[in-house]
Amino acid sequence: MIKIGEKVEDFTLEATIGYEVSLSDYQGKKVVLYFYPKDNTPG
Repeated sequence: MIKIGEKVEDFTLEATIGYEVSLSDYQGKKVVLYFYPKDNTPG
């Protein structure tokens, strides 16, 4: 589990509009990572 303030490895994900976004694109800026359960599931 990632803890507050802990460094994470760089990763790349596909954005909803079809291009890729990498965590390294935001180097030097504050970033909030938010994960949620799959849509339309309880919880």
